[in-house]
Amino acid sequence: MGKTFLGLVGAGALATTLAVSVNVAAEEPVVFGWVENATIEPWGIAVKAKLDSGALTSSLDARDIELFEKAGEEWVRFRLKLEDQGSGETFSDQIERPLYRELAVRGAGGRDERPVVLMDVCLGDTIYEEQFGLRDRDEMIYPLLLGRRTISHLGLLDVRSTFMQSPECGENAEYVPHDPEDEQS
Repeated sequence: MGKTFLGLVGAGALATTLAVSVNVAAEEPVVFGWVENATIEPWGIAVKAKLDSGALTSSLDARDIELFEKAGEEWVRFRLKLEDQGSGETFSDQIERPLYRELAVRGAGGRDERPVVLMDVCLGDTIYEEQFGLRDRDEMIYPLLLGRRTISHLGLLDVRSTFMQSPECGENAEYVPHDPEDEQS
């Protein structure tokens, strides 16, 4: 009886382990490299994005940044000056977005205040509505920096690899809206 009982327990444990393993394999997270191709939506501007776990908030190259009031609310007007990696054309439209919040950045040069807006970015086959601090990133290699708030929605980050996912967001792409709970992290 003892051997039969242990055999049943062992078989049950093995079956449970196999079921969990199959379930985990089916839900394996997507892996991104430290540099990925992305598109800024809804325009579909193809850019290179640096995934930077050292930054909390994502950052987007923006010029001529100006705060203004619209219908009693604070808004931001800015110009994107991005070279589309696919076509080689420069996208330099003026954009207006509601001001989501102000970001205080402290660095070697002192304290800097930056406006933050919500915008959509396509990575892999998903569109993410994320917070982007606006600043002139002309001196930077990558016009788009994705910080931990965004990276936490993506999957895993492999810092040894680049360009592991291609942006493929069509009409039926999954859309992940901004989660205000992210403010706590």
